[in-house]
Amino acid sequence: MIAFLLSFAIASAVAYVLHSSTRRFVRNRLRYVDVIQKAIAPFIAGGVAFVLGALIVPVLPLVGLGTALTAALAVGSGVAAGAKDIRQGTSPVVFGR
Repeated sequence: MIAFLLSFAIASAVAYVLHSSTRRFVRNRLRYVDVIQKAIAPFIAGGVAFVLGALIVPVLPLVGLGTALTAALAVGSGVAAGAKDIRQGTSPVVFGR
């Protein structure tokens, strides 16, 4: 039971960090990249994140394929949210970073 709760906490923290950092990266760095506005971009980013997560899973204890799937969904939703921010014009202009 403790192992399940610990792995759930790890997956939740990973999902929060990946979603927010991916959204910020897309919003700030990929603002002028046209490919990020395509509908397939979140699925490709999530698929790549799942493959990388699946490669890391055998090495780390308390982390399973569910965590890799959660990370992939977080990256995909972060890409979609960042692209939506760009389309709506809500992305802040950041200079010097």
